[in-house]
Amino acid sequence: MSATSRTFSDWIKPPIEDAWFLTGPTASGKSQVALDLAERIDAEIISVDSMAVYRGMDIGTAKPTDDQRKRVPHHLIDMVDPTIDYSVSQFVVDAHDQAAEIRSRGKKVLFVGGTPLYLKTLMCGMFLGPPADWEFRAAVEADVAEFGVASLKKRLEQVDPLSAFKILDGDVRRMTRALEVSKLTGVPMSHWQNQFERTQHHKSCPSFVLAWDRLAMHDRVNRRVDDMFSRGLLEEVTTLVSKYGKLGRTASQAVGYKEPIEFLEGLVDKPSMIERVKAHTRQFVRRQEIWFRSMPSIHRLVIQNDQDLATAADEAVRKAS
Repeated sequence: MSATSRTFSDWIKPPIEDAWFLTGPTASGKSQVALDLAERIDAEIISVDSMAVYRGMDIGTAKPTDDQRKRVPHHLIDMVDPTIDYSVSQFVVDAHDQAAEIRSRGKKVLFVGGTPLYLKTLMCGMFLGPPADWEFRAAVEADVAEFGVASLKKRLEQVDPLSAFKILDGDVRRMTRALEVSKLTGVPMSHWQNQFERTQHHKSCPSFVLAWDRLAMHDRVNRRVDDMFSRGLLEEVTTLVSKYGKLGRTASQAVGYKEPIEFLEGLVDKPSMIERVKAHTRQFVRRQEIWFRSMPSIHRLVIQNDQDLATAADEAVRKAS
């Protein structure tokens, strides 16, 4: 079957059904609440963390410990080496497949994590698009080499103005994909993607976000970063760089890894490195919170202290009943 003869349903992953979601900002206590909640509802956990998929990136991603994984099975952790760029499209396919496996064992599915784009693909669905046309991509690459990136941008503006507006000028990979989708489907990629701009979260999915006061969150972030460095985050990054030479584009830009890499390259001193990790983490927390507020289907679990964390799972079960 050719790409142009396939139907829309062949190219999408619909919103997840029949699962639970627990999210919250970085350092909000998701891991603790997730374990309690998974035991109460007899669930296995699927990670929704774009960095936890990478092997060896343990301290900076606050991966669950071996004891925690024995207590409740965790999935989509340690999937690939950090030299690989694990994509959101691969995540959504793997997440759907893993959820089906968990349900086949008679267990419930609990998605836990705070990566907004990953959460959106599960809650709203995602346009995967037709398979790559490698001959077309090679031709585009040759054109870019001969005429420059600006000519690629102009070409995309003629075919898909909205995608051209949204994609950064130097992002050749995304511009090529937008042109490829338009060629193979006869419809601009921006049109396909707009199908998922509105929330389509399924009612069978109880969803909760841990909501802290901003100042309290900032304090938790600062303490977590200090704890990560005391437990060997810099040594972890040093080992990764020594083993792989250079991390992939995605892994090397992760907060908590980008800054130590800069330190190892002599670009910043140690105190500045630590402060940058704290500042960048706080900035990411703000972006997470903006996204959480845009999803009205996610119920807020107001957390003010550790005692509230200890009872959050019970509160979630009550709200879901």
